Amino acid sequence: MSSRGILSLGCLLAAVFFLGAPMLRGDDTAAPFVAGFDRFARHGDITPRVAGELLLTELNCTACHTTDDKRLAPKLGPKLGGVGNRLERDWLREFLSSPHSVKPGTTMPDVLQQLPAKQRDSAARALAAFLATQQTAFPVVRGTGRVPVPHEFWNRGDVEQGRRLYHQVGCVACHEPDGEFEAGPRAASQLDKLLEQLDPEELAEMGLAAAARPVNSVPHGDLPAKYTHRALTFFLLDPAATRAGGRMPSLKLMPVEAANITAYLLRDKKRSTPPSDDSPVLDAALVETGRRLFSELKCSACHTADGVEKPQGAKPLSTLNADADNSCLDATSGEAPLPHFSLDHPQRSSLREAIGALSEASAATPTTGGQLELQLLQLNCYGCHERDGRGGVGRRRGAYFETIDHIDLGDEGRLPPPLGGVGRKLKTAWIKKVLAGTGDVRPHMRARMPLFPAASVSSLPALLAKTDVPAKASEAELFGAPSDAGSLAEAGRVLLDTGCVQCHPTRGDSLPSVVGIDLAGIPGRVHPQWFHDFLLNPAALKPRTRMPTFFPNGKSANPDVLHGDVEQQIAAIWTYIKEIEKHPLPEKLELARSQNFELVPDDRPILLRTFMEQAGRHAIAVGFPAKTHFAFDAEQVRPAVAWRGRFLDAHGTWFVRAAPPAKPLGDRPVSFPSGGPLAMLEDARQPWPETSGEEAGYRFLGYRLDRGGVPTFLYRAGGFHVEERLQAIADGGLRRKLHIKAPMAVDRPQLWLRLNAGRRLRRDRAGAYTNEDGMTTTVSESLARTATLREGDVSDWILPVVLEDGEATIEVEYRW
Repeated sequence: MSSRGILSLGCLLAAVFFLGAPMLRGDDTAAPFVAGFDRFARHGDITPRVAGELLLTELNCTACHTTDDKRLAPKLGPKLGGVGNRLERDWLREFLSSPHSVKPGTTMPDVLQQLPAKQRDSAARALAAFLATQQTAFPVVRGTGRVPVPHEFWNRGDVEQGRRLYHQVGCVACHEPDGEFEAGPRAASQLDKLLEQLDPEELAEMGLAAAARPVNSVPHGDLPAKYTHRALTFFLLDPAATRAGGRMPSLKLMPVEAANITAYLLRDKKRSTPPSDDSPVLDAALVETGRRLFSELKCSACHTADGVEKPQGAKPLSTLNADADNSCLDATSGEAPLPHFSLDHPQRSSLREAIGALSEASAATPTTGGQLELQLLQLNCYGCHERDGRGGVGRRRGAYFETIDHIDLGDEGRLPPPLGGVGRKLKTAWIKKVLAGTGDVRPHMRARMPLFPAASVSSLPALLAKTDVPAKASEAELFGAPSDAGSLAEAGRVLLDTGCVQCHPTRGDSLPSVVGIDLAGIPGRVHPQWFHDFLLNPAALKPRTRMPTFFPNGKSANPDVLHGDVEQQIAAIWTYIKEIEKHPLPEKLELARSQNFELVPDDRPILLRTFMEQAGRHAIAVGFPAKTHFAFDAEQVRPAVAWRGRFLDAHGTWFVRAAPPAKPLGDRPVSFPSGGPLAMLEDARQPWPETSGEEAGYRFLGYRLDRGGVPTFLYRAGGFHVEERLQAIADGGLRRKLHIKAPMAVDRPQLWLRLNAGRRLRRDRAGAYTNEDGMTTTVSESLARTATLREGDVSDWILPVVLEDGEATIEVEYRW
């Protein structure tokens, strides 16, 4: 097979693993989807040459057509070692046979398209058979005290938890949101309102056309057909293990989080089962044919696979004729066997522009800014971050970017920060830490800064610094050498107390309800010149910032501090923050610390008898170090409410006689079914009793604590003695264990346990139902077979209590 123009099946599986979005053209064929090209090049927001250079790397053209231009290094395809136990074989065969129909928008070319249909099928089968031999054991993930790993965690994912994570941690910056998922409340920004009010012509006149455009999604394809639960979970844990190019970054998921997102993405697929011993034996001749095809088609130009060497390259990029009659740009005719990319006209034009420019002897050397622009496009940094008026979170995706507890910090506090001038603002060493995943300073944001492979981002810090050119003024030149550093720092402490602490934590302490970036550590992150200029005029460096100026018109709002000298006051603030560990906190924070009665379970559970709206005047709130908590209503004798995150503030309970009900400090409180948890029913059709507590025959008998501090609640329900224990489980949620004992064996109606209730209940899997509030109740499959789902104005899921020798033990898990 000729090597002319062959770009690899090497792109083979560049989409086999790449989650990319269909852009249907006039011939109903999906062109390759490259996020930066689709969002910007199609609308003229980047030059055709830059657009073509982007396609050269993302379509892996330079994997075969080599170039000395390091900017144009191919992203390369996934590593194929282990592909045999990562991907479903049927999907792989169908994908190789017709990549563009199986996954519209894929960047994988169809290298078999010129073969007759019968040969295509046999070639795809042979390639799939060879790839099925590429087996690698999954890595061993060991749990720690901080990161628990349940047995076979990939099969324990929770769909609703995964749905929330998918929409909150950043997946939807690139991938399609679920239209039925309800994001948290937020006030529309002024820009949002403006975009809704203006027509297209007005938007164009104001330069807002790009901000108003919808952003297409990188498509998933048919994930349930492609992946097992185990394979997708391990991929989400460490994308770089198979995709070293970094186009799919890590979101720093814990094992259980990865399993939850997998459960959501594969919600229509049965759970993984261990491979059977009677798996079909691969035909050795077919495998060898696939190995030969893999070599001939130059798949290893992009992919690594056992037993196949890297092929010789095709013509160098600089020698290509982009206007040749038969080339990879339009591989629909001619004798040479070429891969078919299904390129559309804008893509072909951009590629011709880039190839033509690169082949010119006088081709200009790209500027530092040009190199940076291309790399930001390649990594789709613009999917989250805005820089110089380009990119940022897509208009219809902003609602999914939330703060913890939905604290209103405006768009500035919930969206990823803009990158305009970031090289002037941040020190290069700090940018390196951010890109290495150790520089997170926004704990109030649910979205996470992705972690890219080091090789993919190693050049970014220097490029940002060279492009944005930080001011040269040193700390000493700006602030001078103070004659009395202690006095200057004390003045800075006073200045922070007059305003900064209203919005910022400081050294981990904050005023009530204040979240944001901690002021401690700023001198290690930020160039002193930027800090100086930002305090003088925040809006000049960050348009639409909520940061107020304390120096309007260059004059201090605190004339009594350092005689109102603006430069001295800025120097004082810098000095205090730089030496913050040596000095007391600002007065307001010291006072808040002395009045803080928040209960924080560290080593053991905490119990607080209090008054709560959901659990009544006899509430027993139980907080766990795992940050999952619940409250038991001792009057109505039932678990009442559960929540995650922070526990409770005890100030009102301990010190205020007429205090309002205590409220969970964490997020997403969910309620257990109302009424008594147990009831005697004549049959499964009898409505659940509306009464509870003493009226329903319940009597609370107190509780006992085990050695770990976990309570077991004791009560009578009718003639039954019940011991009920709820405990936080390592991967989130609560495990409830009821031991029920009858005083004597007598004829009586059946005793039932109400597992879940709501306006509607949705079956997630065998043994699990979820209500409209997102609480998922799970029992063993054997128990689930005896339970009954009852639908009506109020739907519930009830379980008959089967007594053996007058006793029964039932375990239930709750997640939300």
